[in-house]
Amino acid sequence: MTGKNNSKLMYVFAFLLIFSGVGYLMVTSLTQNSAYFLEVSEALAMDMSKLERARLFGTVGSADLQKDADALGVTFNLQDKQDQGKIIRVRYTGAIPDLFAPGVEVIVEGGINPESNTFLASTLMTKCASKYESQDSYQVIAHPDAIPY
Repeated sequence: MTGKNNSKLMYVFAFLLIFSGVGYLMVTSLTQNSAYFLEVSEALAMDMSKLERARLFGTVGSADLQKDADALGVTFNLQDKQDQGKIIRVRYTGAIPDLFAPGVEVIVEGGINPESNTFLASTLMTKCASKYESQDSYQVIAHPDAIPY
């Protein structure tokens, strides 16, 4: 009987070990990869220490836009979509998307540098303009006298 009890105890121990390992992995992955998704006005209303990891949504401001000479970085003002007087300074190092320009809506992911009060972005994404154009602009209408190929 002791052999059966030992094998049951081993199965229970193995189950607890696996269950606790999976639980640990889930908790650590969720806490490390979680980030606030905020508009600029919401981020400015928060305590800056909570913006260690965040995603910000806004519009690229036209004032003080500085692209690096090697085209691998940019510093710009991120304006709130609703209230353009609310601005966060953003520094991004990396390849700049082709659609990046003043007035374009972007999402930046990174964290605030409390010393310079600048948002250091590790990711910069622009809104794809083609998704928002009318479908009619791409419609081809054949002329009745057109010769088919």
